[in-house]
Amino acid sequence: MATLQAIKYNDGQLEILDQLLLPESCTFIPIFNVEDAWAAIREMKVRGAPAIAIVGCLSLAAELRKLAAPDTKEELCRLVKEKLDYLVTSRPTAVNMQLAAEACVKLCTQLTANTLVNVAEAKDAVVKSLEATLANDMADNLAIGEHGANDVMKKTATKDKIRIMTHCNTGSLATAGYGTALGVIRSLHKASKLDQVYCTETRPYNQGSRLTAFELVYEKIPATLVCDSMAAAAMKQFKIDAVIVGADRVAANGDTANKIGTYQLAVLAKSHDVLFYVAAPFSSIDFQIPNGRSIPIEERPHSEMTHTGSLRTAAAGINCWNPGFDVTPAELITGGIITEKGVFKADQLAPPQ
Repeated sequence: MATLQAIKYNDGQLEILDQLLLPESCTFIPIFNVEDAWAAIREMKVRGAPAIAIVGCLSLAAELRKLAAPDTKEELCRLVKEKLDYLVTSRPTAVNMQLAAEACVKLCTQLTANTLVNVAEAKDAVVKSLEATLANDMADNLAIGEHGANDVMKKTATKDKIRIMTHCNTGSLATAGYGTALGVIRSLHKASKLDQVYCTETRPYNQGSRLTAFELVYEKIPATLVCDSMAAAAMKQFKIDAVIVGADRVAANGDTANKIGTYQLAVLAKSHDVLFYVAAPFSSIDFQIPNGRSIPIEERPHSEMTHTGSLRTAAAGINCWNPGFDVTPAELITGGIITEKGVFKADQLAPPQ
């Protein structure tokens, strides 16, 4: 069975699967412009660092296709930068949107300086670059899946079948398709090496129980859902071989920001002698940020903790702390950081030349 497709784009027409309605309903909603994309990202109708960047870029591509070319390339550059800067504010912890914005602005600057390119040609080049993010991410995910699966199999060579724990959602719903951490799990399943996946429900937003569980059932991958508070017991009871999670940003030293609850899984994995991996595209590594203390951590609305849908489940008046992410120190990432370029230890990370 083909993996889920959560982002549909064709000739300037962009639709996304509304993840707020899963698992009850698979409903696609149109994204007409950058403002629509910002709202969808902020409201978590689309989430996952790679998917945020893709939807942001494609929304700008769709908007630019409808616009006549500005009078000058300088005007085009200003417009593109303004729109991208706005998109970056939707979810500040995830670095992928920021890096995609920087790359697009750099392209605009180069096109502006090139006297052989007119404004219409510059606009077309920007649109093509933005549209390429979808196919590029899919290719990266497939490579992440293969590199990760091969590394896990090598490090668990004495096992006929492997048991994996994962957190949040890192699959087709968080990327262009296939996924990062879930892509590794898919590749292990394809290789007939997967015994069972244990996915945490991932409170307070339940990306694990709503989204990851949905993908695993959809593709008939053997899986068991556990509450976040069951992780230690599950590691011991089921003899988990590896924990594989995604990342929204990786600092230059290998510290990693990911969905809240990741740090505690890393601590538990070390205590139970379980391999701990982070799977993310190389673009998630922010070499401008020296360590995890410098990564901005988004604070989410308190209602995510106090309500389930419209139903209040917490005492009225209680104070809440709801960070969307936590930071896992590099030394706890014992398996390695899985990218489309290979699997790296923290001290092996280096910016592309």
